[in-house]
Amino acid sequence: MTDHPYAFLALFLAVALAFPLAMLGVARLWVRFFQPAKPGALKNSTYECGLEASGDSWIQFKAHYYLYAIFFLIFDVEVLFLLPFAVAFTGLPAGALLTMLVFILLLAEGLVWAWHRGYLEWK
Repeated sequence: MTDHPYAFLALFLAVALAFPLAMLGVARLWVRFFQPAKPGALKNSTYECGLEASGDSWIQFKAHYYLYAIFFLIFDVEVLFLLPFAVAFTGLPAGALLTMLVFILLLAEGLVWAWHRGYLEWK
């Protein structure tokens, strides 16, 4: 029997398609046999620490909180990148210094952009 050069790729493709489809089929059968057909009112009710739900569940969320969190994460991750650089600063070549300067300049550009757009002002 001669081996075809693409036999492994064909087998890999077949397994890559069959495995997720088999998992989806198992999940579909699981839902069909073990999920109740029609949940009742108690099942669909909102659970709030054992108390009856009162008021509207929709609240208005200010997007500025989200922006502050994203900016915090960006500049927090900056510290994680700068710390190993600062620890090994004396043993690194000049290219590493140039790379870190470009990194810091890009972050500073992002900070100036956010400041210019007014995203950092509390409203």
